[in-house]
Order: sequence, then C-alpha cells, then structure tokens
Amino acid sequence: MLRKGETSANAAQPEASEADPLAPADFPPKEPLAKVAAQEYPKSTGRWMLLTALVIVFGLTTAFFEVSRIRARETDTLEQETRKAASTLPLVDVATAKAGPTFKSLVLPGDTAAWYRTTLYSRVNGYLSDWKVDIGDRVKKGQLLATIETPDLDAQLAAARAELEAAKAEAKVRNADADFARSSYDRWRDSPKGVVSDQEREEKKAANDSSIAKLNAATAQVAVDQAKVDGLMTLTQYKNVTAPFDGIITERRVDPGDLVTAGSSASTSPLFVIQQTDQIRIFSRVPQGVAERLSVGSTVKVMTADGADRAYEGKIARTTASVDPHARTMLIEVDLPNANYALSPGMYVRAEFQVGQASGIEIPAAALLFRAKGPQVAVVEDGKIIFKNVTIASDEGDNVELASGTIKVGDRVALNINSQISDGDKVAINNDTAKAQS
Repeated sequence: MLRKGETSANAAQPEASEADPLAPADFPPKEPLAKVAAQEYPKSTGRWMLLTALVIVFGLTTAFFEVSRIRARETDTLEQETRKAASTLPLVDVATAKAGPTFKSLVLPGDTAAWYRTTLYSRVNGYLSDWKVDIGDRVKKGQLLATIETPDLDAQLAAARAELEAAKAEAKVRNADADFARSSYDRWRDSPKGVVSDQEREEKKAANDSSIAKLNAATAQVAVDQAKVDGLMTLTQYKNVTAPFDGIITERRVDPGDLVTAGSSASTSPLFVIQQTDQIRIFSRVPQGVAERLSVGSTVKVMTADGADRAYEGKIARTTASVDPHARTMLIEVDLPNANYALSPGMYVRAEFQVGQASGIEIPAAALLFRAKGPQVAVVEDGKIIFKNVTIASDEGDNVELASGTIKVGDRVALNINSQISDGDKVAINNDTAKAQS
C-alpha cells in the first residue's frame, strides 16, 4: 500500500525492477519521463508525427481501395471474355477438295546421245601420210579425212598382178594344147575302121580330155589370181579415209607418221570418232509402274540442267519393251531435232513426261493430319468437324493427292485445325474461299 504523500512514480520503481530483472541499474531514470521528453523534443514534433501518420494511413487506404477496384474490373472483364468465348464457335479456314489432274508430270534424269556415232579404224596396214580434218570440224559424207601410205599393200598388189598375167599366159598355152588335141582326136575318131587301131584312137581321146582339164585348171587359176588382184585393189581404196556420214569430228587419235594397223581390236588405235548431232537421242529410265502408261509418240519436254532455262520438245520414239530386272526400270528413247546444235552428246538433261492416271482427289497439304489412326482430314459438314481416314496417292508439296474414297469432290476440308478440336465439335468458317470455289 502506498503511504500518504508518496508519488506514483516512486511506488512504481520496485514493481518495474521486479518485472524486468535484466534492466540496467539506472533504469527507470531517476527523473520523471515527462520531464525528460519535455527537455529533448520540441512541442511541434508530436504534431508533425501525427500528421505524417495520418498521411500514411490515408495513402495506404487509398491504395488498397484502388487495387481492389482494378482487380474487380479485371475479374469482370475476364468473366465477360470467358462467357463470350464459351458462346462463340471456333473459327477454321477451309478449302474445297477438287478432282486431281488426269495427267501427272513426271520429271526424270536423262542423257543425250548422238544420232549416229562411229569410230573409224584403218582397214589397211601402213603409215599415216596426213590428216585433212581436226577435232570440231564439220564434214560431209564421202569427204576425205586422212591418207595412209601402204608400201606392203602396194607390193602385194604388184605381185598379184604379175601372177595374174602368168596365169593368163598359161591359160593361153592350155587353150592351144586343147585345140590341137581336139582336132587330132577328131581326125582319128573319124578315120575308117582298120586304118587306125582302136588303141591309138583311145590315146587321142585321152589326150583331148586331158588338155581340156588342163585348160579348165588354167582358166580357174586366172580367176583366182584376178580375185586376188581385185581384193587388193579394194583394199587400196581404204588408203583414203572418208566420212561415212555428215557429222562432226569429236576425236582424233593419230598424227602424221604414226603406224596404223588394220582392224578394230583392243590392240589397235582408232583414227577418228565422228558423230551426227543434227538430231539428238535422249535416253531415260522410267519406273516400271509408269512405263506401261507411256506410249510411243507422246510428247516429252526436255530441259537442260545448266541453269540456262532451255526447254525443247521431242517425242517418244521407241522403248525396250522390257524391264531391267536389277533396276526395275524401262529404257525409253526420245528423239528431237537439233538443227542449231544447242544440245551436245553426253549432256545431262531432265525429261518431263506426262503420265496418264486415274482421277483422284486433290487437297491442300495444310488439310492433312497425322494421328494415331494414320493420315486424316477434317471435313466440315453441317457446321461440325468430322475426321475421315484417307490414303495418300502422291505428295506434290503444297498439294496432296488422295486416292478416291472417303473424301469427295466438293467437300470442305479444314486447314491447320487446332488440336483441341475434337470429332463432332461445331465450328464456324473463317474464310470465304470454299464458298467462292463452290
């Protein structure tokens, strides 16, 4: 109990000391708190602190209500958009399926070849005297290309002619002997019986027959020697090498003075290679599945691969009518004129064939879907999406050709459909392309 006259501050000192045993020895202060505050702070400090607290409280309150208002507005906007999205059908772009082309363009590699190509060899043994043409020269049929010196052939021809003359002289002798023997036999044969003996008559007959046989042998020898001379004379014509047809000299393998040997074996060297290129053959191999749909006389577009963007039109001239068992392809020849010599033998070209095919269904590649069940197409029917399985016949890049089946001409197919759209979902058409095409 407080004694009368004791202050409350003095009475509180023991309680404070007991309540806070860790407080310093000089706590609480010896002087009253009000007196200390009055000495350290001016009177305006309290008012300033109160005003600051009120401003902070007002700012926090205002910020709280502003944030609440913004969140409420965003919640309302999101709710409205959600309701709108829920009530609006998803938009899809569509295209109309159309009939595929009856002819398909098939581009295959090909090689050019000369209309004629001949390697010229020597027909006689000798030395090349000189050549009249060189690589790149255009020649005419029968034009002299080179001459060959043939000393051995010339000697053989001279000997054969001498043998022929000797055979002819021998034949004349045998002819005279045959005439004498025949006349003698005629006299003895026609003599009266008893004037000459039968023995003598038989001897004259045998002599006549023998002379005739010798004459026939001499005549045959003349024919043999004449044939030998004719053969050598024919060979002498090959001393002059001439062009077999109009063309271009593409190779020259000899020089003047070179020893040339008759024949065309691997051990003999050719003289020239000549090619006729005013017409060109194009050889290309087509797959066996396409070969049966290409016919002789069909037009083929031939394009060069040199970047010059040159194209020529030719026709299928012939085929091998058989399939290579190793490559499963058929060789096709295309002929085309080459009057300006723009194409050369040995070039790589591209041949574009028009292949007939059964009519399919053509759709944009963007309409094709690949799912677990295989290729599918989303068709819009009565405002609903219906997924249909399809079979791809050919892929042309931007467009895909389908085999006839579930998709028909005129069907509206969805393009780049969202994966969240399921079979049977209602949709709205975003473009008017399908309407314009229909």
